[in-house]
Amino acid sequence: MPGAMTAAATNPLIDDRDVELILDEVLDLGRLLELPYFAEHDRETCDMLIASARDLARDQLFPAYRALDAEPPRLVDGRVLVHPRMRTLYARLTELGLVAAPRPHAVGGAQLPLAVFSLATAYLMAGNLSAYGYLGLTQGAAHLLEAFGDDTLRAAYMAPLYRGEWTGTMALTEPQAGSSLADIATTAEPTGDGHHLVRGAKIFISGGDHDLTDNVVHMTLARIRGAPAGMKGVSLFCVPKRRLEGGALVDNDVAVTGLIHKIGWRGLPSLALAYGERGDCRGWLVGEPHQGIRYMFQMMNEARIMVGLNAVATASVAYHEAVAYARVRTQGRPLTARDPAAPPIAIAGHPDVRRMLLRQKAIVEGGLVLIARVSRYADLAGHATDPAERERAGLLLDILTPVAKSFPAERGFEANALAVQVHGGYGYSSEYLPEAWLRDQKLNSIHEGTTGIQALDLLGRRAVARGGAGLAALAAEIAAACTRARAAGVDASWIAALERAVGVIGVLTAELAGRGLAGSAEAMVLHATDYLDLFSTVVIAWQWLELAAIAREALAGSLPRGRASRDAGYYRAKLAAAQYWIRTELPRIDHLAALCRDGEDSYAGLDPDWL
Repeated sequence: MPGAMTAAATNPLIDDRDVELILDEVLDLGRLLELPYFAEHDRETCDMLIASARDLARDQLFPAYRALDAEPPRLVDGRVLVHPRMRTLYARLTELGLVAAPRPHAVGGAQLPLAVFSLATAYLMAGNLSAYGYLGLTQGAAHLLEAFGDDTLRAAYMAPLYRGEWTGTMALTEPQAGSSLADIATTAEPTGDGHHLVRGAKIFISGGDHDLTDNVVHMTLARIRGAPAGMKGVSLFCVPKRRLEGGALVDNDVAVTGLIHKIGWRGLPSLALAYGERGDCRGWLVGEPHQGIRYMFQMMNEARIMVGLNAVATASVAYHEAVAYARVRTQGRPLTARDPAAPPIAIAGHPDVRRMLLRQKAIVEGGLVLIARVSRYADLAGHATDPAERERAGLLLDILTPVAKSFPAERGFEANALAVQVHGGYGYSSEYLPEAWLRDQKLNSIHEGTTGIQALDLLGRRAVARGGAGLAALAAEIAAACTRARAAGVDASWIAALERAVGVIGVLTAELAGRGLAGSAEAMVLHATDYLDLFSTVVIAWQWLELAAIAREALAGSLPRGRASRDAGYYRAKLAAAQYWIRTELPRIDHLAALCRDGEDSYAGLDPDWL
């Protein structure tokens, strides 16, 4: 193909310099490792894990991506068969010990900081998110059993999951209910033998069947006979594909009834499942009856952060592909060129291409810092020795989770579309990878709670919880970043813009909460998605202001920094991206605030029949 160029063979997936920067200059990893829970780790062990994940991602996962996208799993005689290369990849992934890496020693974990784990797995997700998906889902299922299961369930089903011998799923969605978990209809009939007989149907169950391992453990929501209606009547069950009897695995009456033909994530099967068609599907209650939604939210919140990281990684690999392509693809001449015989220039020389690249950079790197920061809050919330610090970190983790999930998903899709655009006509072809990553990215704004659900969760619950304590904690964090930026000599107008934006959030949230307290809940959340957009824009501006401060500090000192050689050009690019986000994106919040405040009701008053 004339003029066709690809940098796929040398795509870094994630910029090593950014990972070092986050660990060295954003997260203060050294202080985190001083906590007793992480006592067995130091910078060297963290670097070793990240290097192992990076090498696996670049050398094996990424080279297999195209094959797995082109040949998705097949449903043959009721059994799902994955691509042959997936078996090797899964074995290599489990050899790293990643499933249990952040978990306690008592359950076979390594007590690795989640912040480090997130940065390591970002490479794996960028290399091949479908392959990593099996591990991510398994980790969540095992964690549920660890937190709420009894000793018998932990020994029988949690331990093999954490060892990577089996995989796990989150079986929530049903055909008639979708995201409305209050409408779950799967039933669980008590028996006198310590288990329940489960009957019902689930759909869109990722990794619900395959030939990678001997078993799949479904963490399943169902209703016990006589349970209350709505969410208060939903319980959590451990329902294996094959149950243990006398030390052997036997069929547990969980059948695959359909394979979803997805447009992305094509290496990870999405399935329709039927429980109990023969009346012999056994499920074991996890925790107390009727607490399934509360228990599942632990897994869902972890999954939401994982989805956000997936979204960042998917945008990142496409961004690096676009940068490499724009540097070597020649086309056109500068506007000031007078000689038509002059050689064409690389398209990166055209201002609008640089705009698209810089916008991708702002989204990708701002999102990566946010995910790493939220992961650090999770580490502190679980393991800080000071109770006040644990509580504060928990507040920040709670209020930022919807942003960490939805911003990378929504804006990541935009960044992926820009990567296609940078490639021009070649981008709109299957011979080049950006179109595949665009397909992958779209799922991230759908699964684990759509963007609309995240918006309702943020405005309707998290932002106003405990009298706005989370919002106050966030404002204090941003104020500290402004202080650092001011000391570093960052443009004063950027700092003032962010400080003003924090005030806008505070006033708007109080006003909307007042409407809810007055009995007008619909008016409060009518523009919840705009509120989430506004909130996210400010949160990412915070990331970029702190990155600008770090850049100013570095440029005033000795360069290059770190093993990855962060030089002057690297830090100047950070300043350019910070300027771009704060000057071109942050001003949007006034329009979004006006929509939330004024109650613009075009769709509220729309009769669907008019459409």
